[in-house]
Amino acid sequence: MNHATTPPHRPDARNAPDAPGVPRTPAKPAAPGPRHGAGAPHGPGVRVAVLGVLLLGAAALSGLVVRSDVADPPFQRMDDRWLAWMGGPHDGPYAVLAAALNWFGGPLGVVVPLALLVLLLVRGRRVSAAFLFFVYVGGNMAVVQGLKHLVDRPRPEHPLVRVDHGSFPSGHAATAALLVVLVGALLVPAARRRAWWPAGAVFTLAMMWSRTWLHAHWLSDTVAGAAAGAGAGLLAWWLCRGALARERVRVHDRRGAAAGAPQRAAV
Repeated sequence: MNHATTPPHRPDARNAPDAPGVPRTPAKPAAPGPRHGAGAPHGPGVRVAVLGVLLLGAAALSGLVVRSDVADPPFQRMDDRWLAWMGGPHDGPYAVLAAALNWFGGPLGVVVPLALLVLLLVRGRRVSAAFLFFVYVGGNMAVVQGLKHLVDRPRPEHPLVRVDHGSFPSGHAATAALLVVLVGALLVPAARRRAWWPAGAVFTLAMMWSRTWLHAHWLSDTVAGAAAGAGAGLLAWWLCRGALARERVRVHDRRGAAAGAPQRAAV
């Protein structure tokens, strides 16, 4: 009678790398995962580009509507009603706030983007500094001034501050919205942008209010200005996302190497 014998248990050579005469099986390298941290690319997605195009298109379309009848566009009644609500009195803390916002969006307010430019250069972010300069200047000159000369809408009567030609769109509102996008894209960490965008929206709305409270613009001028500024900033951010992301990675790696050098010296 034959009995089946159970073969003796032999340990797997892969599980016994120290056994004599058994070559050690190298472990399979782990697949590289996404990088995390400040240097990881957090560029805008396609939705940002779509939103930028929609905002710019809305500003351009409303400009064409106003240009068809600058004296009485379709939403002039709404603008008149809003201007009546902004009738005054023009004193007290509201006047102080409106004056500060008027300074911020005026020629002297250029110190703010200049300070941001210097900050980026000090941090060694030349690509971001060039992006800030060209988008800020291009957004104001090409988009805002281009629409102003195209539409040439008369301003409300008796503005309380010095103004230039063309009421449509509001350059102050456009500058505010553009700076909100630029600061969020270049200086605010990706994890904190959810809090930055609502704060930036409040700042832009305050600027829009101040321009109508000062009788410098119609309400529709400020809406179009904010749309034009935000749209230009978002679209430029999306177009330059690759170069900005690569610079963030380089800066992050450089800071990591600089931080590691003192540690190695101490050891």
